[in-house]
Amino acid sequence: MKIAVVGTGYVGLVTGTCFAETGNKVTCVDIDKSKVEKLSGGQITIYEPGLEKIFLRNIKESRLKFTTQLEEAIEDAEIIFLALPTPPGADGSADLKYVLDVADHLGKILKGYKVIVNKSTVPVGTADKVSAAIAKNYTGEYDVVSNPEFLREGVAVDDFMKPDRVVVGTRSERAKKLMSDLYAPFVRQGNPVIFMDERSSELTKYAANSFLATKISFMNEIAQLCERMGADVDMVRRGIGSDDRIGKRFLFPGIGYGGSCFPKDVQALIMSSDEVGYDFEILKAVEKVNANQKIHLVEKIKAYYNNNLQGKHFALWGLAFKPNTDDIREAPALSIIDALTSAGATVTAYDPEAMANVKGQIGDKIKYADNQYQALEGAAALIIATEWSEFRTPDFELMDQKLNENKIIFDGRNLFDVAKMNELGYHYESIGRADSNKKNK
Repeated sequence: MKIAVVGTGYVGLVTGTCFAETGNKVTCVDIDKSKVEKLSGGQITIYEPGLEKIFLRNIKESRLKFTTQLEEAIEDAEIIFLALPTPPGADGSADLKYVLDVADHLGKILKGYKVIVNKSTVPVGTADKVSAAIAKNYTGEYDVVSNPEFLREGVAVDDFMKPDRVVVGTRSERAKKLMSDLYAPFVRQGNPVIFMDERSSELTKYAANSFLATKISFMNEIAQLCERMGADVDMVRRGIGSDDRIGKRFLFPGIGYGGSCFPKDVQALIMSSDEVGYDFEILKAVEKVNANQKIHLVEKIKAYYNNNLQGKHFALWGLAFKPNTDDIREAPALSIIDALTSAGATVTAYDPEAMANVKGQIGDKIKYADNQYQALEGAAALIIATEWSEFRTPDFELMDQKLNENKIIFDGRNLFDVAKMNELGYHYESIGRADSNKKNK
């Protein structure tokens, strides 16, 4: 099958590469000439485990190519995917400018029947708007389909190649047949392709991400109670997670969610609800809880130092919003940095992948280390903001040498066992668990 993917960001590049991997001919189009030149030359522009290998293979096999020309990309395509940014506007609503601009352009250059697929996360009713934008200039046959992505950064290739489900919103039998054929190689083990109307499909994506965000914020609230009541959130998590009505996933407390999806999608669903006269109170609370949770660790730090951080220097492990990605959008680490530096502290950070992105955003507001242990030099304490695997089993002897008398860790991801840290002589504070024995400040 011949496919065009408009947009080569995170979703577009993963989508195009994975479709090429199953034998389709895929042309990805982007207006950024520099990016297209890099991609055409075999230089991947995002960090995603497992993607580069199949990206290079499909370029070599001429199944995956890139262009800046939309008309060239869609000329022979049967299906056109729109994988364009939908950033939140000032009021929190999703900005459809890029999607509708491309739809308008498509209406001027379409020839013959095409299926246009919204892969971007878009508000309910966007399929109708895209169809109307195309219809202004095109009177031929076409269908607009909603096909939301459910990719987790860090495991996006596996998620795409072996999806839990594929959601397709269309009332067209012709489009349904094409989408069924396209996804057949990905659901051979029996996971469903769920067909529904376009509006239900659009809402499904927002509902899924908002529910997961709610689950995270609920568990962070439980962690807050644990700290005040002397309970252990790990025990509570295991106790409720064994109930199959609740499940084990997304019950790990921490310093809040971030990334490109949850914050934006929660905001957008709140805004969409307001527009139809419904006050989505739970989601508004979820958003408030998450904002507070991002600086909960800083509150612990301030309490330990009697609310005086002036001149204190901290090591920070982790900048990405989650491990196995270089994405720093809405990353809790950035909120921590802002709070610490505003209080007069300084920071040296280390992250395996995200330091270049952070430096591009905040420059020399902090220092950057070559490795996790170098970051500890001269630090009053270590702060952990991202649960990279290499942080889970560090060399504590080397840490002791670097931290000297300052064996203090504020762990926003609960990486270590409290009893073990006590044995090692650390003052160790985490989320929703008892602190280890306090050391002299």
